[in-house]
Amino acid sequence: MTPRSLKRRPFGNRSVIVEGDSSGTINTGDTTVEMPRIVRVPLAMLLAALLTVGLGWLYFDWFSPKFAPNYRTQFLIDAAAGAHPEGAAEVARSLRKTVVNSGDKDALALRRFGGECGAADNTARLVGFGDGNREEIGRAAARVRPSGRPTLVRGIVQAVEDFSEPFDRKARQVNRIIVVTRHGVDACEDDIAFVEREIRERVGAAGLSLQFRVVGFKVPDEQRRDLDRIATAAKAPPPVYAENATDLDRTLDWFSSAEPVLTSAQRIVDTLNTTVDQVNTAIRTVKQGRLDTADSTLGRARTAVNGTRPEFDDLADRAGNNDARNVNEAADRLRRKQKQVVDEASRVMEAAEAGSPLATRMKAFERAAARYNDEAKSMNKLLTALRGKLTGTS
Repeated sequence: MTPRSLKRRPFGNRSVIVEGDSSGTINTGDTTVEMPRIVRVPLAMLLAALLTVGLGWLYFDWFSPKFAPNYRTQFLIDAAAGAHPEGAAEVARSLRKTVVNSGDKDALALRRFGGECGAADNTARLVGFGDGNREEIGRAAARVRPSGRPTLVRGIVQAVEDFSEPFDRKARQVNRIIVVTRHGVDACEDDIAFVEREIRERVGAAGLSLQFRVVGFKVPDEQRRDLDRIATAAKAPPPVYAENATDLDRTLDWFSSAEPVLTSAQRIVDTLNTTVDQVNTAIRTVKQGRLDTADSTLGRARTAVNGTRPEFDDLADRAGNNDARNVNEAADRLRRKQKQVVDEASRVMEAAEAGSPLATRMKAFERAAARYNDEAKSMNKLLTALRGKLTGTS
């Protein structure tokens, strides 16, 4: 027998020769241990399983999240025949304008609904999720030709299923479906209570946080009440009703571009304001002589702002959009002012620890706090103007 490995190790005053070969035999020089096949095969399977689990954990816990999109957005558009046959073309044009302003790391997809009740093709995914498919989405939407009946509920149900496919890269921040419909009713389901239950159950079964946004384009007045209930079932805000192409452009731009910017910015502002509250608490405890408490509170304030990194990254990824660029610059100024507040508070505490007078340091802290408050007011005005874009009042 030719050994596969041969190592000599000291063992007291003796040497032990450890040999092994592919048959599962272990030779220690004095003793030969034969590993039977019934042991070797399960052991090899166990090692392979452990390796698979380890690689899976590495992928899902580290590799996949690092490259996950900030947002996963699926547009669900109405391809049914209707009273306004030009509506589908107007939706396609508006969608083409909208996706151009999406974030660089947004994964977008497109699905349509419309056809015959019970038919397998009464909804279909036209473009799968991807972060470089904007032109493909525009072309696919332009090829839609209205036909059949509005199968809105099945479109929503299948759109939810699209977010539950194995090995999908889940969004780091938001998964959402933007519904653009020219109908407020479903031709195949006239029991609105059943429709509500069906949507709620499917969304719940998806097992992930999923946002809905509903846009009604030229929806007849008598159908709007049903569409309102469908939106409520999906835990969406009330539908936004667009009467013309200009309204539709503004609404889709809001949901696709402005709302994510506002969401990220608001999270940043909330975090920074919480941090400043912690600083103010630390200053009060310094005045009370509780320096240990002040030090720990300031420590939390220094690290809290790092939690806004994903939101800053999201704003940076939307830098091609003027709103995102302006908000990103304002948020960065606000963060720098916040850092100055924390630094001045730290100097107040250092003076207290040294037993030095606090008046000079306190004045510097108050000036930094005033500058932060001024910047916060400017940021709030900017965000208020951004909110007004949805209604055209900005």
